[in-house]
Amino acid sequence: MASSSSFPLSLRNSSTHTYKFFLFFFFFVLIFSASIKHSNGCYTSIFSFGDSIADTGNLARISESPQPPHFMLPPYGETYFHRPTGRCSDGRLIIDFIAEYLGLPLVPPYFSGQNGRCVNFQGVNFAVVGATALDNDFFEQIGIHNPLTNCSLGNQLDWFKRMLPSLCHTPSNCKKLLRNSLVLMGEIGGNDYNHAFDSGRNIEEIQSFVPPVTNAIGSAINELIELGAVTLMVPGNFPIGCLPTYLTNFMSSNKEAYDPETGCLIWLNEFAVYHNDMLQIELNRIKKLHPYATIIYADYYNAAMRFFQSPIEYGFSGGALTACCGAGGPYNFDPSVECGYPASTACDDPSSHVNWDGLHMTEAAYRWIAKGLLQGPYTVPPINTSSCVSLPVISAQSSK
Repeated sequence: MASSSSFPLSLRNSSTHTYKFFLFFFFFVLIFSASIKHSNGCYTSIFSFGDSIADTGNLARISESPQPPHFMLPPYGETYFHRPTGRCSDGRLIIDFIAEYLGLPLVPPYFSGQNGRCVNFQGVNFAVVGATALDNDFFEQIGIHNPLTNCSLGNQLDWFKRMLPSLCHTPSNCKKLLRNSLVLMGEIGGNDYNHAFDSGRNIEEIQSFVPPVTNAIGSAINELIELGAVTLMVPGNFPIGCLPTYLTNFMSSNKEAYDPETGCLIWLNEFAVYHNDMLQIELNRIKKLHPYATIIYADYYNAAMRFFQSPIEYGFSGGALTACCGAGGPYNFDPSVECGYPASTACDDPSSHVNWDGLHMTEAAYRWIAKGLLQGPYTVPPINTSSCVSLPVISAQSSK
């Protein structure tokens, strides 16, 4: 057997071609190993669809309102960005924490690039504040008007399909890109119900929207899988009976309407559970059609419900049912005075509150939810981040 020193000597005496072949083989192994890591573990990109829970600035750029949307005014963004960014919170959203945990940059909005289109190999966000799962025509035909945008999940999917060739150029490259990407499908569907509740529709009619809403989400998922997506995280709805906007609009003198443990409206939370149950049935149907795809249900409902059951345990000393930013009332929410507009004020410490502006949560709450998704137990099946370069999602407040 040759000694340990004989290999370098023989290499030095070998031909130039053999040496080049060795180097080529060495670098091939490195590149191949890296590609295996990405395809089997971490994600190289995030593509996001949804509404204000995930929008990182799209509506702020496409709004045609003569005055800035209220979420583009202070105090929005004050906690992390120190300025409004188009996010409906005081700081980062769930999608931001997911990106940070995966070692990726914050996902830019689609309309942040040149000619209104963002092209980013590490992710693009198509979510829009106020967006619905169903097309706007569905609601216009029954007299329900979306006050923010006529954008739907179908519109966002069209933007994605138009943009995709600019990222990967060929079908095979596009499938490779999507195979290594995490697709975040929402939250979407909540506004289909929010706009109907705001229009005064009864619960029976709104409940009839649930099957077409979940079918629309399922149809979009199916199309994305056919395009090459392999891993999709699909959030359910929040416990909307715990939100200041609903607690204010549906305030009742009937004590039995409220959960004695949390103070949330029982019937509205039951509606959210019904949506989530129907969504999971739809996801199970799609899983049977595409057994090779990983479709992850993100349990936003229970990830958030723990705040209302035990707010102090999670650091929410300012309360779970009262908005940090608002204009007074039992829940610090006035539908005629939105956060950011004159007469509204913000609490001194948003991290002490679950709710930010009556409808959306604070960065502190979103951080806890993201931790519950990424580290368990609020995803089914658990998301695989075993080989990702992760950052803590529950660290102390950081600034930028």
